Amino acid sequence: MGAAILFLAPNFIGFMIFTLIPMVFSLVMSLYDWPLTGTHTFVGLKNFITLFTKDILFFKVMKNTFVYVIAYVGLNVIIALGMAVWITSLKKANQFFRSVFFLPMMVGIVSSTMIFKWILSDTGIVNTVLRFFGAEGFNWFGSTKTAMIAVVIVSIWQGFGYNMVIFISGLLSVPKSLTEAAKIDGANAIQIFFKITLPAMSPSIFFAVVMTVISSFQVFDQTFVSTMGGPNNETNTMVLYLYNNAFKYQRLGYASAIAWVLFFCMLIITGILMKQQKRLVNYDS
Repeated sequence: MGAAILFLAPNFIGFMIFTLIPMVFSLVMSLYDWPLTGTHTFVGLKNFITLFTKDILFFKVMKNTFVYVIAYVGLNVIIALGMAVWITSLKKANQFFRSVFFLPMMVGIVSSTMIFKWILSDTGIVNTVLRFFGAEGFNWFGSTKTAMIAVVIVSIWQGFGYNMVIFISGLLSVPKSLTEAAKIDGANAIQIFFKITLPAMSPSIFFAVVMTVISSFQVFDQTFVSTMGGPNNETNTMVLYLYNNAFKYQRLGYASAIAWVLFFCMLIITGILMKQQKRLVNYDS
């Protein structure tokens, strides 16, 4: 027992210092008018009430965040699954393509965003190709119609490789005896994929979806580097709004309230997914 406590102590201490104590402190701050400097005034639930009754921008920020989460999670999982199926079907060079598509994960998100700011700029590769074929170029990050699309594209390029590797692992774990038996029974490739492969790798898909949902709610770097939340707050997300309130407007209490709303949004969505786990996931060996 003593040895177990000794081994757990570093993780527990780290959790206390870097997670639990900051969370409790953030909850306390959310009940105060807490400027970066000066007097801290207790206001109770005023910050939360203001968020939901007077702060019109907050609702737009919430909408932007949910739009991003839905678009990013859906496209990320579909693209990652498609690439995983394609790579596992290759007889040669599958290791090469696996490394190539995972490589963006090794590049920092700030660097990735800067690269795409150049690629999608007015004189970038994408608009140059569009003009070559007679189409008009887009102001990708500067237009209210395309800014969020551009942010999602950056995020997918940088992040889908992680889920792809998870799905490759899931595909390789599907018993070959099941697929071979299905072929003998006359099932085609599509039937095998949807009736056998997908159910067999559903634990991997569920894990990837949950983790991607959690990470997508925390989107910040892409919007901060590319648009600063613009144009017209079309890419302003909850974490960026939190950051601006804390460090630009010096309202740490208000920012803490936003953080707790974000936390409960993530908690509710994750809870709904976990509630559906038994229905969606097949754990039969």
